[in-house]
Amino acid sequence: MGRRIERALAFFSYPLHTLGMKTAVSVPDALFQAADELAERLGLSRSKLYSAALESFVREHDEDAITAQLNELYATESSALDPVLQSIQVRSVAKTSWK
Repeated sequence: MGRRIERALAFFSYPLHTLGMKTAVSVPDALFQAADELAERLGLSRSKLYSAALESFVREHDEDAITAQLNELYATESSALDPVLQSIQVRSVAKTSWK
């Protein structure tokens, strides 16, 4: 994960996250209402809910972290082409006219 994102996300480990940057955002009324209801149901402040949602969104879109996860996954997998696909590829190439 990029250092800038790590620093930004480390902020959420502090119990009083309101010490950080304050910002105003505009959201559609229906989304605002749904978020308020969810915050109440979960027993969270609106700020904590929005911070958690933004944190999740940032993590999901962190390209370095996604690449690292994919590299970890594929490190244990063979990169060889499946034998069935290999035979199809060989037959296909053999039939191709290269004029």
